[in-house]
Amino acid sequence: MGLIEKIKEIEEEMARTQKNKATEYHMGQLKAKLAKYRTQLLEPPKGGAKGEGFEVQKYGNARTCMIGFPSVGKSTMLSTLTKTESLVAAYEFTTLTCIPGVIQYKDAKIQLLDLPGIIEGAAEGRGRGRQVIAVAKACDLVLMVLEANKAEDQRRKLTNELEKVGIRLNRRRPDVQISLNKLGGVRVTSTIKLTKIDDKLIKNILQEYKMHSVDVLIREDITVDDLIDTIEGNRKYVKCLYVYNKIDTISIEEVDEIARRKDHVVISCNLKLNLDYLLDQIWEKLDLVRVYTKKRGFAPDFGDPIILSNERNGLMVKSICDQIHRELADEFKYAVVWGRSCKFNPQKVGLGHVLADEDVIQIYKSKTKSQLAKANKQIKGTKQERKKEEGKDKKK
Repeated sequence: MGLIEKIKEIEEEMARTQKNKATEYHMGQLKAKLAKYRTQLLEPPKGGAKGEGFEVQKYGNARTCMIGFPSVGKSTMLSTLTKTESLVAAYEFTTLTCIPGVIQYKDAKIQLLDLPGIIEGAAEGRGRGRQVIAVAKACDLVLMVLEANKAEDQRRKLTNELEKVGIRLNRRRPDVQISLNKLGGVRVTSTIKLTKIDDKLIKNILQEYKMHSVDVLIREDITVDDLIDTIEGNRKYVKCLYVYNKIDTISIEEVDEIARRKDHVVISCNLKLNLDYLLDQIWEKLDLVRVYTKKRGFAPDFGDPIILSNERNGLMVKSICDQIHRELADEFKYAVVWGRSCKFNPQKVGLGHVLADEDVIQIYKSKTKSQLAKANKQIKGTKQERKKEEGKDKKK
């Protein structure tokens, strides 16, 4: 029996099983088995030839991709928001490969990827769905593009496909720590009352993964799925914006109701409606920070900021130093910062200071060994010259 057949068998058994207190341990073990088989299914074949992928070289300060069913308006959105022209047609599967574009917004460069439309069963490899979803794992933000009059059904199916391959949308990593225990046995410690899982179920799931000597520290009220995600360790937690396109096909009341939801944006690419708000939401979701540099004795350079991201390189002064030069952090003495991150302006800070958007920074370096040696030579040279001059005066 192949992996896909085993997965279908477990899914059918889970659908047949009633969810109640008596079956929760059995359901937990089934979920653990299902997660193991899905992980094995995603592993690349050993010794096989490489297939054509969609991987595109990273460019800019952040990477965003569009995921959706065929003919929902992804190519039109790429052509509208960037200077890249993507083929647009009235038939499905117009885009057959990954097409990159760049959004120039607030002095930042945001890479936008137009991916081919995926279909139901993409997690199992249908319609090259695995390549499409693999690109989403490497992105800072996912734009789930939905057709307004079919949005709820499309959203449910797409979320299900992404969940199957380990992508978690708009969720944070569970605060669970699992470490090896040399003494043997499973010890579960929680700093909060667990209402969705108990010690027995935790031990049953760990036993399924053949983990018999571990310490489990739980700092939040987790579910069975959260524990399995922590054990697997290969989950990707990605930010997501739900973009409802073609809003001219639904009523104004429905548009108003959707627009009020969190992480939801309503647009029309053909009519160019609400695209400015979409860009604002992308910027806010990416949480990019612009920092302007200043030379001593000169005005700040407001034309070319350094862009920082909490997801990529952090927001500290050390991140600025690493972007400017790899050895600058070693020569760092202190920095002077103006902006919202300061208690007063200007403020003298160290490498650990966290910067805010549109801060201005001026970095001071300590003298290196070579610079100190050069300065000492100059001082010695001036002393020798003085002695020579004094000797000449005495002879006179």
